[in-house]
Order: sequence, then structure tokens, then C-alpha cells
Amino acid sequence: MDFPLFQILSFPDELEKSLNPQSQKYVRDTKAMVSTAVDVKELPDAYVFVADMPGLKSADVKVQLENDNVLVIGGTRKREEQDPHVKYIRMERNSGTFMRKFTLPQNSNLDKIGASCVDGVLTVTVPKVPPPQPAKPRTIEVTIGGQ
Repeated sequence: MDFPLFQILSFPDELEKSLNPQSQKYVRDTKAMVSTAVDVKELPDAYVFVADMPGLKSADVKVQLENDNVLVIGGTRKREEQDPHVKYIRMERNSGTFMRKFTLPQNSNLDKIGASCVDGVLTVTVPKVPPPQPAKPRTIEVTIGGQ
């Protein structure tokens, strides 16, 4: 049984070029999203997104906020220069565009999002907005008969 996702992932690059630009973008984005694994953790005070980015420079990775609440982690992994004297027997490492999109919860502090990459691991931290303090009762002074 063939599923549409498997059909997209196995879609030959040559045929992809024959599609209209909107369909080409859809196929590329789907391939990019499937090939990008991300762990998502919820902590008491933040949401944390962790993705492996081995060998990438910070210029190759983008962390963006779209539509005020969509976190986009993406970029480009370039294939090393091909030496005409080298014959590859197998090429399994992904190259090209990678991307993931996450709709952030309403309690996300969008102004305090931070990202760091250490030892090939990208960590994006989205702090939570602290919950509102419960309203404290307010005492109203009662005046008695014209005083």
C-alpha cells in the first residue's frame, strides 16, 4: 500500500522540476520537514526544542517566528565539494533544505525566545509567560450614615 507521504519522499528530483512552482515548493517542504527530527520538551517555565545539526555553521541554521506564533527551525545542509578523482560508493547523509514548524502555545513569551548550538545540537528555548496572579480581595471602606 502506497501512502501519499511515501510517494512524495520518493518523488524523483527530475520529475519535481516538471511541476508548477507551488507544487515544487510543497514537495520540497514536505521532504525537508520529514527529514528534520526535533525533540520537544515542556518544562515548568519553558518549552524546549532540540535538534541535531552536526557539522553546520550558525549561518546555515535559521530560527524564525512566523505569523506571531509559529516557530520555524530550518536551514541548508550543503554537500561537500565533489572531487572528480573520488568515487562515492554510498551517500547517506542528508543534504539540502531542512525545516520544521511548530505552533507555539498561547502562554509562550515570544519576546524572550533564545537559541544556541553546542556540539552540533541546536536548542531553542521558548519561555512561558507566568500565569496571572489571582486577584486579591480589596477591602472597601464602609461609611455609616453621613459620616
